[in-house]
Amino acid sequence: MMKNSLWWTVLSVLLLLSGADRASAVEYGELVQKDGKWEFKNTEDPVFKYMRDTGWMSNERYIQVSEQTGKNWIEPADAILNRRRDIEWNRYLKEGLHLPDWIDLGLENRTRFESYDHPWRTAQKIGNGATDFQIPMRSRLRVGLGGDGPLRFLFEGQDSRSFDNGKPGDFRDTTMINTFDVLQLFGAFKVENFLNSGLRTDVLFGRFTLDVGNRRMVARNDFRNTTNAFDGFLWQLSQPNAWRLKAFATETVQRDDASLDTDNKKSLFWGTYLEHQQFRWLNFDAYYLGLNDRRVATVANHRTYNTFGGRLFKEPKPGELDYEIETTWQIGHKGETKHFAHFQHLDIGYMFNARWTPRLLFHFDYVSGDHKPKDSQDEGFDTLFGARNFEYNITSMWGPFYRTNLISPGWRLILTPTPNWTLEVKHRVWYLAQNKDVFGSSGLRDPTGKSGGSLGHDMQLRARWAVSKNLDFDVGYIHWFKGSYFDSAAIIAQMPAGGNKDSDYFYAQMRVRI
Repeated sequence: MMKNSLWWTVLSVLLLLSGADRASAVEYGELVQKDGKWEFKNTEDPVFKYMRDTGWMSNERYIQVSEQTGKNWIEPADAILNRRRDIEWNRYLKEGLHLPDWIDLGLENRTRFESYDHPWRTAQKIGNGATDFQIPMRSRLRVGLGGDGPLRFLFEGQDSRSFDNGKPGDFRDTTMINTFDVLQLFGAFKVENFLNSGLRTDVLFGRFTLDVGNRRMVARNDFRNTTNAFDGFLWQLSQPNAWRLKAFATETVQRDDASLDTDNKKSLFWGTYLEHQQFRWLNFDAYYLGLNDRRVATVANHRTYNTFGGRLFKEPKPGELDYEIETTWQIGHKGETKHFAHFQHLDIGYMFNARWTPRLLFHFDYVSGDHKPKDSQDEGFDTLFGARNFEYNITSMWGPFYRTNLISPGWRLILTPTPNWTLEVKHRVWYLAQNKDVFGSSGLRDPTGKSGGSLGHDMQLRARWAVSKNLDFDVGYIHWFKGSYFDSAAIIAQMPAGGNKDSDYFYAQMRVRI
């Protein structure tokens, strides 16, 4: 299976790059007919041109496909659920098979090499501190019916696996592996002008992935090798380019690394989320999310949470200050213990109107931890189904820092040398909010608190090259300068050998979409 996937990836890359070479001699642009002759204007897709030149696509169809980019994009059924950049690319396979516009067909493969040393998780103790390297591979197939019509259907399958991860101490769980499974399968109905109000409404039912707000509480996982999904119902009411309100009621999908995923009636997730972006300097989100998770047999680990939050922000613009403030509060029960926790986030940034459009961003997060273990109150914040890669750390097999029991100031510099290149430098300092509580998902905990709370600081370098919407590369490196917490005898005893030493993480990945 690995050889087949790699062969498919190599062939796809060759097609993409060969198409680019063939188009380099002309001005990139769409094809138009002038005085009975076909001529090119600015920026055309090189692979579509290759398909036209080799007879896979007619001149008339080429113009139709070109008009479907940008504002004339044929919106798939999950456009109201997920970020556009995750689902929009040129459908080479569909055009090569001459499928009509009411059918959507796309393939995606992402292959990554990653490695880190001096693991710290208690579950990796048997590995004796050896370097862990793996090759995660995620493949997706999506088939949609209905085009841009009012009634649409979508199937998306995903295969997630990781190679060279069978040694003792390797990190392996259902965040890395979930083979041959259904990621999305739903029907959707939309009305563009609901009751002549000028508002749009959408209703969908089935299995779906979901991004809301800035994705801190609910997200379609990006960097991680597997993806959260939900079975249930979602309704949206919106005024395009102004505001939208989502409401949903679901059962969470339980991932299984080998068998088909299933929903679980003992794990319910529901909520409402309002996003408003009508003002230049003051946009806001407001949300309520409910979770009732009773999957495990141990009553002490049952979670019944009500999460309330709000977010104020301004989008970054060249030559302007931008900001983001988010506050989130949780109440409920963990087992028979009362639960009260909170999360506070602040960003202040500035995008310089200069070469490479540098953006300097300062972060601060406070995420509550449990003040006193085994008392009548639990204060450890739960980030539910949120993402971390975009502001905390690379996830996948790395990802030591979670949105729980944490204090973290930091800064980030983002450079854009060209529209296709993004360079990033990030530095953050990490402390436990409560010294007696657990550190993330590592399993490490000193109930006496004598190990302190200094987790150290990390420096991250990252470079991304988007050759096109169909091909991109991503490379990164992190050095984690571990703090005094890891030099404590109580913590060293829980870790693999050498877990108190600084850790280095490196990855390089390629994504191909056709």
